[in-house]
Amino acid sequence: MTHLNSLDVQLAQELGDFTDDDLDVVFTPKECRTLQPSLPEEGVELDPHVRDCVQTYIREWLIVNRKNQGSPEICGFKKTGSRKDFHKTLPKQTFESETLECSEPAAQAGPRHLNVLCDVSGKGPVTACDFDLRSLQPDKRLENLLQQVSAEDFEKQNEEARRTNRQAELFALYPSVDEEDAVEIRPVPECPKEHLGNRILVKLLTLKFEIEIEPLFASIALYDVKERKKISENFHCDLNSDQFKGFLRAHTPSVAASSQARSAVFSVTYPSSDIYLVVKIEKVLQQGEIGDCAEPYTVIKESDGGKSKEKIEKLKLQAESFCQRLGKYRMPFAWAPISLSSFFNVSTLEREVTDVDSVVGRSSVGERRTLAQSRRLSERALSLEENGVGSNFKTSTLSVSSFFKQEGDRLSDEDLFKFLADYKRSSSLQRRVKSIPGLLRLEISTAPEIINCCLTPEMLPVKPFPENRTRPHKEILEFPTREVYVPHTVYRNLLYVYPQRLNFVNKLASARNITIKIQFMCGEDASNAMPVIFGKSSGPEFLQEVYTAVTYHNKSPDFYEEVKIKLPAKLTVNHHLLFTFYHISCQQKQGASVETLLGYSWLPILLNERLQTGSYCLPVALEKLPPNYSMHSAEKVPLQNPPIKWAEGHKGVFNIEVQAVSSVHTQDNHLEKFFTLCHSLESQVTFPIRVLDQKISEMALEHELKLSIICLNSSRLEPLVLFLHLVLDKLFQLSVQPMVIAGQTANFSQFAFESVVAIANSLHNSKDLSKDQHGRNCLLASYVHYVFRLPEVQRDVPKSGAPTALLDPRSYHTYGRTSAAAVSSKLLQARVMSSSNPDLAGTHSAADEEVKNIMSSKIADRNCSRMSYYCSGSSDAPSSPAAPRPASKKHFHEELALQMVVSTGMVRETVFKYAWFFFELLVKSMAQHVHNMDKRDSFRRTRFSDRFMDDITTIVNVVTSEIAALLVKPQKENEQAEKMNISLAFFLYDLLSLMDRGFVFNLIRHYCSQLSAKLSNLPTLISMRLEFLRILCSHEHYLNLNLFFMNADTAPTSPCPSISSQNSSSCSSFQDQKIASMFDLTSEYRQQHFLTGLLFTELAAALDAEGEGISKVQRKAVSAIHSLLSSHDLDPRCVKPEVKVKIAALYLPLVGIILDALPQLCDFTVADTRRYRTSGSDEEQEGAGAINQNVALAIAGNNFNLKTSGIVLSSLPYKQYNMLNADTTRNLMICFLWIMKNADQSLIRKWIADLPSTQLNRILDLLFICVLCFEYKGKQSSDKVSTQVLQKSRDVKARLEEALLRGEGARGEMMRRRAPGNDRFPGLNENLRWKKEQTHWRQANEKLDKTKAELDQEALISGNLATEAHLIILDMQENIIQASSALDCKDSLLGGVLRVLVNSLNCDQSTTYLTHCFATLRALIAKFGDLLFEEEVEQCFDLCHQVLHHCSSSMDVTRSQACATLYLLMRFSFGATSNFARVKMQVTMSLASLVGRAPDFNEEHLRRSLRTILAYSEEDTAMQMTPFPTQVEELLCNLNSILYDTVKMREFQEDPEMLMDLMYRIAKSYQASPDLRLTWLQNMAEKHTKKKCYTEAAMCLVHAAALVAEYLSMLEDHSYLPVGSVSFQNISSNVLEESVVSEDTLSPDEDGVCAGQYFTESGLVGLLEQAAELFSTGGLYETVNEVYKLVIPILEAHREFRKLTLTHSKLQRAFDSIVNKDHKRMFGTYFRVGFFGSKFGDLDEQEFVYKEPAITKLPEISHRLEAFYGQCFGAEFVEVIKDSTPVDKTKLDPNKAYIQITFVEPYFDEYEMKDRVTYFEKNFNLRRFMYTTPFTLEGRPRGELHEQYRRNTVLTTMHAFPYIKTRISVIQKEEFVLTPIEVAIEDMKKKTLQLAVAINQEPPDAKMLQMVLQGSVGATVNQGPLEVAQVFLAEIPADPKLYRHHNKLRLCFKEFIMRCGEAVEKNKRLITADQREYQQELKKNYNKLKENLRPMIERKIPELYKPIFRVESQKRDSFHRSSFRKCETQLSQGS
Repeated sequence: MTHLNSLDVQLAQELGDFTDDDLDVVFTPKECRTLQPSLPEEGVELDPHVRDCVQTYIREWLIVNRKNQGSPEICGFKKTGSRKDFHKTLPKQTFESETLECSEPAAQAGPRHLNVLCDVSGKGPVTACDFDLRSLQPDKRLENLLQQVSAEDFEKQNEEARRTNRQAELFALYPSVDEEDAVEIRPVPECPKEHLGNRILVKLLTLKFEIEIEPLFASIALYDVKERKKISENFHCDLNSDQFKGFLRAHTPSVAASSQARSAVFSVTYPSSDIYLVVKIEKVLQQGEIGDCAEPYTVIKESDGGKSKEKIEKLKLQAESFCQRLGKYRMPFAWAPISLSSFFNVSTLEREVTDVDSVVGRSSVGERRTLAQSRRLSERALSLEENGVGSNFKTSTLSVSSFFKQEGDRLSDEDLFKFLADYKRSSSLQRRVKSIPGLLRLEISTAPEIINCCLTPEMLPVKPFPENRTRPHKEILEFPTREVYVPHTVYRNLLYVYPQRLNFVNKLASARNITIKIQFMCGEDASNAMPVIFGKSSGPEFLQEVYTAVTYHNKSPDFYEEVKIKLPAKLTVNHHLLFTFYHISCQQKQGASVETLLGYSWLPILLNERLQTGSYCLPVALEKLPPNYSMHSAEKVPLQNPPIKWAEGHKGVFNIEVQAVSSVHTQDNHLEKFFTLCHSLESQVTFPIRVLDQKISEMALEHELKLSIICLNSSRLEPLVLFLHLVLDKLFQLSVQPMVIAGQTANFSQFAFESVVAIANSLHNSKDLSKDQHGRNCLLASYVHYVFRLPEVQRDVPKSGAPTALLDPRSYHTYGRTSAAAVSSKLLQARVMSSSNPDLAGTHSAADEEVKNIMSSKIADRNCSRMSYYCSGSSDAPSSPAAPRPASKKHFHEELALQMVVSTGMVRETVFKYAWFFFELLVKSMAQHVHNMDKRDSFRRTRFSDRFMDDITTIVNVVTSEIAALLVKPQKENEQAEKMNISLAFFLYDLLSLMDRGFVFNLIRHYCSQLSAKLSNLPTLISMRLEFLRILCSHEHYLNLNLFFMNADTAPTSPCPSISSQNSSSCSSFQDQKIASMFDLTSEYRQQHFLTGLLFTELAAALDAEGEGISKVQRKAVSAIHSLLSSHDLDPRCVKPEVKVKIAALYLPLVGIILDALPQLCDFTVADTRRYRTSGSDEEQEGAGAINQNVALAIAGNNFNLKTSGIVLSSLPYKQYNMLNADTTRNLMICFLWIMKNADQSLIRKWIADLPSTQLNRILDLLFICVLCFEYKGKQSSDKVSTQVLQKSRDVKARLEEALLRGEGARGEMMRRRAPGNDRFPGLNENLRWKKEQTHWRQANEKLDKTKAELDQEALISGNLATEAHLIILDMQENIIQASSALDCKDSLLGGVLRVLVNSLNCDQSTTYLTHCFATLRALIAKFGDLLFEEEVEQCFDLCHQVLHHCSSSMDVTRSQACATLYLLMRFSFGATSNFARVKMQVTMSLASLVGRAPDFNEEHLRRSLRTILAYSEEDTAMQMTPFPTQVEELLCNLNSILYDTVKMREFQEDPEMLMDLMYRIAKSYQASPDLRLTWLQNMAEKHTKKKCYTEAAMCLVHAAALVAEYLSMLEDHSYLPVGSVSFQNISSNVLEESVVSEDTLSPDEDGVCAGQYFTESGLVGLLEQAAELFSTGGLYETVNEVYKLVIPILEAHREFRKLTLTHSKLQRAFDSIVNKDHKRMFGTYFRVGFFGSKFGDLDEQEFVYKEPAITKLPEISHRLEAFYGQCFGAEFVEVIKDSTPVDKTKLDPNKAYIQITFVEPYFDEYEMKDRVTYFEKNFNLRRFMYTTPFTLEGRPRGELHEQYRRNTVLTTMHAFPYIKTRISVIQKEEFVLTPIEVAIEDMKKKTLQLAVAINQEPPDAKMLQMVLQGSVGATVNQGPLEVAQVFLAEIPADPKLYRHHNKLRLCFKEFIMRCGEAVEKNKRLITADQREYQQELKKNYNKLKENLRPMIERKIPELYKPIFRVESQKRDSFHRSSFRKCETQLSQGS
């Protein structure tokens, strides 16, 4: 080992030294709910069993704590509350996006006035600076910008500035990672505590009836109708006034405060809608049936006054006398049910089943339940909130206004359930049962956690209990409907007695009004009645006797009493219940007593020393009972002398039920037997002992005990769970306690162990018990954690019959004699398996020698066989013979380990299945052992015996091979293996704190190698080992265990000389290799840093692996590393920077692994551009694939500066990686940044200096991804992430460029990588699916609605994270620049660095970061100016763009930084004239694209910035003598004029057409400046795409492409390139506009012109491909073909076969779409819009054709325009002209604006129709449109057929649709007027055509055909064909001019009637049977029509057939005949 220097030793000690021990054994007092713990009454000597129970309930918890994890800050500052105040220490980062958001709402508040009427006709940008820049005030300038400083000093200043005010802990800012992966979190089990269900508080407020004449007593309880069970004890409440209480004073000796309660806390574990609160009301006994007594209440009303008052007074007096005489007896009176279904609304009960399961923790969400979820039932069962109980149920006050009268013969619970069931079904009950009006008011609410002044069911005060409160609340004991599995933790011992029915029918006449006196007796004397019966309301707390209520004159009464008794802790045979039966005389007779004795019965409490519970039917003795009666049960009393006189001859006549709720009486035979036998061993007893109904002699004791141990698991689960703690304690006691029974040593160790295993098994397998997320049964977990303690081995008490002398300690062996043969055979098998089995001789051998001989031979033999069994374990096995273990040394941990090793069969399987439990027992017992032995100072090596260590080795090996064996099995077993794996990891983790660490490391190594050997499935293997290592690495001494201080010597500690001055070769190459190897995972590293080495190996393997489910494994791997680093970062022990440097050095190999994984990282560019991607099509994704390959090539190390002509050839294959999803990438990146932040910076620089350029470029790529990874996403509004912020923060330019392939040199290589399409790798979809589950799971335990404060806090933290992450990236870039400035590859590096910087400016950044970033940029410009302007042209453009963008920022700081940077950029580029021209061009273009696209662009700020730059140039003394200042001013003026256009665009923001016109005009004005025209065309495309006008957007790009083609054809003459814009004519006839005006306008060679990335072949292809995409989205598939006709030759020329494949597949898709969708496609709808009125300014009298989306109806566009202009001029000034007639301007109101809108259709001449065949052709390249206006000569629009004229208007537009705008002005208008007969001809042609279409339709459409037919031949068609014929064909016209028309119409009819015939025939074939009549009707109508038309059709005009005059050679088409034509042409020039 390397020599450690003193600093390291000190560090190692600070991080928790090795010598100190980690585990601390603490006794923690139990929390007690009550002021005093519940204990048995004092002064009684208790049974051993009761004593044990009580002791278990009150003794302290014994907890083993980890010392260093005691402080919550360490175990994860992020997982605990300390994060609460953390945010207060953070500075607020300002983000522009947020300041904008705050200011926007204010701005929009005012009314919006749109200035629509500016001069649109002006041409070109305004050259005069309309806004004089100088009139503005410049921003503050940076002081020392213009001073000459050396580059090195500048860098140094920047670095110092960056180093100040940095956030120390990066991970404190990072959101904590999902718990799903956090296997290392071992949930602390819930502390065992008393079970409380859902608690509701019921307060009784008032009880009043119509008349108040006597005291009434209420009692309430809960009943579950469905389960037919009473689910709570009774709560008695006295709501009487003091006057009525006075009536009873004679009968109330004292009133205890506890009996005054009026509010009760009920607990309900299993809520359901069938729960009722039943109120029963009793009154003092009086003469008469219940009905008679209730009558006054229904008849008399107190309010009546007069006679009623007298009656009431009389009744009151009567009541008073009854009270005095019979005050201690009650009678039933009334009852009322209250449904709690609204309270326990188990969300409409659908969830009832599942939820109720989870009550007792049934885990429905797999077992992946977070700590919060796995809270056990003891907390609250179905918490009310989950059930919507808490939520929709605040406090509600209920009033019950009518009560049901009690029926004397229907008082039992059975009857009550019948009533309730009826009541639930309907209110039928009210009809059958008489009701009594009254009022009970009560208040029900969810009980608060803490209730002041509350009493438990045992009347113990609960904390907090103030002294002075008079009325307490009472907790009411629940009787749950089903089992509740929560172990007892308090002493409770209650007995409930329910007398049910008495049958005295055959008894003498005297028995009529019967009551029973119930007493609990401890002897037979009357004085032996014990005061243990709980009192009712307003009386003493405890009573000696109670009386049941009396039913008047009923010989076999039902009782509903509940008598609650506090059982004495020590019960004897003398305790019994005594029942005395009396008849009560209600009438006062002279001298007669009130009570007449009828008889007795009794029930002994114990039977065979066991509590008697259940239902009994007892006989009744009619006379005084004989002595000692209580020793027997009433049914089995032996014959007495004199004999006892029984009612009904000793038959049972009295039914009674007894129930106990006790935490000492187990009420289970198996448990009872086990405890009894255990106690017989522990204390002196006399044999034979009695257990239940058998007697056991001392000889049989051992056998019986073993049997009872084996049978323990057969007991019912509920009692087993209730007494779980005691049972396990006893079993563990038995396993180590040496027992001597009847002089023989007895050994129960194996039986006890197997019983524990069986219990563990049944607890885990029970569906009703909850498990935590590691599958640990919660009951067992909390037992081990809190309850378990080392069994105290009592010095042996020899049992009677054994010699009293102390036995020879050696005579105890772990295995004693055994009664079961099976066990011994098991032993034989087991022995082979343990090298530490100390038990060798079955019998005691006298000579020790003999033992030794046997032993040595046995052991040797065993070792051999063991070797063959486990070859791996043998090397650790000691071969020295071990002596048998003496009793005094019998340690629990050794015993347990031994039993685990030697177990076999099912037991063994179960042990390893639930290994966690045994592991935790082992650890806890070892910790206590170490604590007791005080061995902590001694060496760990000697703490535990070698034998024990062997056993541990064996156990670990066995578990490992079990895991491997399970993993090979099907999926179901995998989960089991995972759990075992985690348990094993925790076990070894704990052993690291207890045992020799070298020993544990050995175990870990075995584990890893054993798994690898046995498993072939990679993902599973890695996943297992990862979880295992993750747990081990979470050890608090992890850093020391990894010897992290060992790597001290590798980094030179002396400050290293400035690297730039030192040539890399001057370092010794050895040093270089050493540094380089520090970043790789070397074998030396793995040896030195064991655990970290293993973890990194797994990570590397996971990233490299492929296969099903690997992405989940990769996520796990990254998450493991992430959680480790985050725990170091937040560990208070690691605060010092020097410690962090060391830790970072330990993690350097991670950097190498991350760099190798570069191609797998999630590509955020795709994710982000998706946000704006318009067509979102998969083609783009695929196109992206090609880019990815370029990067892959670069990564593979191809030469970087390959310059090819335009496009990078990406034909080389590359490996298919499994991509990581975004979260995993982000987690990995934060780890990378953490290392970079905390590692020694000089070391990093040295490393960088030695890296080859390919590696450096990888690092830059990595940083690029980091930038996108940690972009600030803005504040989350409570419901969604505000996407506007994201969209604002990003410049949308990314979208167009993304699709382009740029192939210029390094730039092309460094291109953004894009993930291939989803289908390329299966991982992604899987991740998405995983994500869904995860979020679903997350939501369950996250508070979804966050408060504003929480959101602000989150935003504050994430803002700081973004800033810090980007500053680390900036530091890294500075390191790269400094380290590489000496190298020769800086040109390609510079591009990479710039790309990252520019990209970071593209994100939403805080002002802090921007300040530093701009400083770095200025340093770069100063240092590498020439390179920048010469080589990195495109980067330079991006840079200008971003800097300008920030110049328009609203933040002064950002603006001043950006201005300074832009000024420097210009100044440095001025050095070489050519460059300045280029920079000017780039700045202008950047501005143009900013203006056109950025939605948040603010021209005022930008103007202010331009003024500031002007100020810089004026103050720059050095440059004054040069032409620079004037050029700057010129440039600024130019920019200002562009801004002017922007302002106008702002005004038209709301009017899309006007906005497009304006952009169109701006673009036109740049005809001479191709770069800018291109930019504006792209801006237009952008805007169109936003409005979903894809065709227009595509046209903009086609124009742009034509422009590029023009310039390319000037530059070079390649046959495969398009010849300028002419080649584009097939796409659109409008493109010719782009042909260059004249050659001399611009020569493309001039510098700075056409230098953009688009003026290249790849640019052209990019534009065309994008246009094709958009055409495809717009449905113009035919055009897609035309576009690709231009692209394909270029691709062929470049041999781009991959892209050709893609292109052809896209073409195929396009043609498929044509075939499939032809007529289904929707093209535009067109409208003529005319504007009239001076308000419109330039638009006045202009007409346009608007193209609207398909199926736009006239009202839609009309409404849109009316609303829009209404907003501009005021709605009252805008009017829409409804008709299409020509507008007469003179008739219009000059103050109004008129809009005329008409629907127009494309119009084609007949010759055109020959070319326009397809549907597409009829909708493309349209310039002429027609609309028709009907009119009559009188001026009405419509008239009779013979006077109906029609005007057809044909409009011609300036350009053909589709164009780059959606409205085009009309340049020509022609009108034709049709005479009525011509109108008729057109109509008939149309009808005939419809028929023809319907007939020939394929497949035939019967409905359509019938519709058309009906319209043609239907009898009722108004103005139908017949009428037309009768009007026009009835006579031959007088005017010969009309002959031809007459004839034409006649021929039309001829054809028409023929088509009708065809249609009728066709219909006949199509109809179904039920349409026969319809068909006949049609046929009839058709024949009729034909007959009527025949004469007219057949009549020819003879004159027509001889020529009257010579026909001129003009077309016969009447449209062109001058006699009928009035042509009006209107030429309107304009845009």
